[in-house]
Amino acid sequence: MLTISNLDYRIGERSLFENASAQIFSGWKVGLVGRNGTGKSTLLKLIREEIEHPSSDASIRMNRGARMGWVAQEVEPSDETILDVVLATDAERHALMQESETATDPDRISEIFMRLADIDAWSAESRAAEVLMGLGFTDADLSRPTREFSGGWRMRAAIAGVLFSQPDLLLLDEPTNYLDLEGAAWLETYLKKYPHTVVIVSHDREMLNRCVTHTLALEHKQLSISPGGYDAWLRLRAAKTALLESQRAKQDADRARLQSFVDRFGAKASKASQAQSRVKMLEKMQDISIPIAERTTPFSFPASTDKLNAPLLQLRDAAVGYGEGAKILDKIDLRLDPDDRIAIVGANGQGKTTLVKSIARRLPLMGGERTAARSLRIGYFSQDQMDELHTGETVLDHIRDALPEGALPSRCRAVAAGMGFPHEKVETNIEKLSGGEKVRLLLGLMALEKPHILILDEPTSHLDIDSREALIYALNEYNGAVVLITHDVYLAEGTADQLWLVKDGRATRYDGDLNDYRKLILQADKR
Repeated sequence: MLTISNLDYRIGERSLFENASAQIFSGWKVGLVGRNGTGKSTLLKLIREEIEHPSSDASIRMNRGARMGWVAQEVEPSDETILDVVLATDAERHALMQESETATDPDRISEIFMRLADIDAWSAESRAAEVLMGLGFTDADLSRPTREFSGGWRMRAAIAGVLFSQPDLLLLDEPTNYLDLEGAAWLETYLKKYPHTVVIVSHDREMLNRCVTHTLALEHKQLSISPGGYDAWLRLRAAKTALLESQRAKQDADRARLQSFVDRFGAKASKASQAQSRVKMLEKMQDISIPIAERTTPFSFPASTDKLNAPLLQLRDAAVGYGEGAKILDKIDLRLDPDDRIAIVGANGQGKTTLVKSIARRLPLMGGERTAARSLRIGYFSQDQMDELHTGETVLDHIRDALPEGALPSRCRAVAAGMGFPHEKVETNIEKLSGGEKVRLLLGLMALEKPHILILDEPTSHLDIDSREALIYALNEYNGAVVLITHDVYLAEGTADQLWLVKDGRATRYDGDLNDYRKLILQADKR
């Protein structure tokens, strides 16, 4: 389906690919993995021919006549309905349906309707509706104009459109960033049954384990493809590294033995020819290089210096929302204790973020009671906070403002290094940071307060897999309470031991684990 040969590509002085090659066959579901900044999105742009590769020896070829599909941008706001926008992505069907309304030649009309039957055009509306509802739209949403939806929901509609059009080669770049846990679970199932080839960039480890048949790894400017999901690739990489280490140890021993002979007998005439032979053997030895694993800077959430008794916080008969007539959740009776690890589940739009904003006192209660210790400190993170970072200011400026007045420059730089910003990054303006770097800065600034409760609303959308793993370690070492909203099943399973379900205007404890909840979602989709 897709062949990449001898690919070289640079951005300025930085090389992303050096003579990289890979081949993807029809029907494969391929997970493209690699650290942030290695060039995954650039590779997709090269495949889509959005950018050109300058090398004359390089080539990226797709099967002749194959259709490629990807999500270019969110659906534009207009008076068209969500369903009509998705139906229009099947360009052939859309054109034939329009022509059928104006055609007058009987033979052409017959051709049109025969072709429509061949491409199963009459089931298109039900198929499009199935995709849209799998991604979280309701039946009532299908007839609403796109201008009534937020940008995030219009991006979901764009994903629905490319899935519905079923291209021969489907390219997806972090699709779960726009989905809740329910939508991500549905997408996994859909991709496993997808009849054509898929290349997906994702940092969602469980998705890469569940729905891909092969893993395309971008490391050290090279591409390598292997069967299986992400965990299978990790095992293979570890085995290759162990083999290289064993081979290099043997080579070092052979080199030492040969060198010892040369040193001992090189000056003796009777042994001169043998010593010279061993010198040549040493010269012919090619060093076995072991790729250096790239280190991920760990996250750290220092323990609060003052211990508080349970419960840290309690909601009694609480109602939350956004003011007069906008009540979203009611009759909430929940509490947080110091060692709680809670993941909040529920479809987008049910009120998960409203609930945690109310817990964090970012929203006032509309009714009921919220009790908390007087000295309780809550660390709150959400993607919206990226917009609160000060444009034009540097990383160092933000850290200096967060530390006590008069903090020494050396102290500010040490704190920045602990957050993952080396000396060459601390003077970088906020607008030049990547999404992952902004997340690191926000989490680091939050940790400086030494909170008793961490509330994290989708913290991983811009983090690569290794950084997500580092976040799991940090949360497990943290000695306060954690409340987590995430579509990343691996993160939730690695940190949470309790679920809260937000659904149908209520927020309650869920009696089960994430596997139980995932089965519940998928069973509901089948009904």
